[in-house]
Amino acid sequence: MGVITNILHGLVPILLTHGLVALIAYCLRLYMQGQKFNKQTNETGKVVIVTGANTGLGKETVRELARRGATVYMACRDRRRGERSRNEIVEETNNPNIYVRVCDLASLDSIRKFVDGFKREQSHLHLLINNAGVFWAPRQHTKDGFEMHLGVNHLGHFFLTHLLLDVLRKSAPSRIVVVASRAHERGLIQVEDLNSDYCVYDEGVAYCQSKLANILFTRELAKRLKGTGVTVNAVNPGIADTEIARNIMFFQTPIAQYVAETTLKPLFWSVMKTPKNGAQTTLFAALDPDLNQVSGVYFSECSLKQVAPVGCDDKMAKWLWAKSEKWTGISY
Repeated sequence: MGVITNILHGLVPILLTHGLVALIAYCLRLYMQGQKFNKQTNETGKVVIVTGANTGLGKETVRELARRGATVYMACRDRRRGERSRNEIVEETNNPNIYVRVCDLASLDSIRKFVDGFKREQSHLHLLINNAGVFWAPRQHTKDGFEMHLGVNHLGHFFLTHLLLDVLRKSAPSRIVVVASRAHERGLIQVEDLNSDYCVYDEGVAYCQSKLANILFTRELAKRLKGTGVTVNAVNPGIADTEIARNIMFFQTPIAQYVAETTLKPLFWSVMKTPKNGAQTTLFAALDPDLNQVSGVYFSECSLKQVAPVGCDDKMAKWLWAKSEKWTGISY
């Protein structure tokens, strides 16, 4: 009996400690979920495009738009995965007006074909959500030779937005939402090596540059669209538990994936938003009726935030715009 008592005396502090840690982690998890967009809106009759829509934040954005009655085009690189997500959303929301179309943002030709197909099917576009992104990928290039982060996160969306501006203007009031990141604060536009051709390649540096490009693009586009009835704003979704880290080389081996699932994911669980909560600021910027006249700004946690000083450089925004026009072969 004495042995059992001693064992219990030893276990109680351990159990209490573990319980306290779990409680703290749970409370932190609740706190980190951020602000919610709770306004009820009816989006019936509205036509929307969401890039990167088959998983993560994009999928949750489509789910909520479908619930509110919108007609949504899921612009996805992988049709099979897109259709699987689409079927799930249609079954849940009873909204059949959800469509999957192939759009690979790493290919200007794929983007052009997507837009051509969209315009054959729809004459209006009320909301464009530039959500797709590449995160911390090893050195790769798009089909057009652009560094992957810059090519997908910035140039692909730059080109897509340009090709859709006519229907957005025609559909005014309309909105463009650019999913950026706090990583723009650490970004620097490499004027002498924008495509990362000559530097010692660093995935983090490339990613942060692309997120700063999102901010500068939003800023310059808002000026060019002034008076058209089309607004454009950038958002920071926060740190969410999505598949965006799938490109990190570390996670591309079975052992690393096992470590991530059994050790890293539980460790970071308390500080990561669910995909649904990560999509809230995007929905706020896309749907809040109080933002009809708001353009060229940055939102985080469903409220207006100041971008980093590097994101307010109008001269750099114009330089990047001109370079992006040249590289994608377009002119506004």
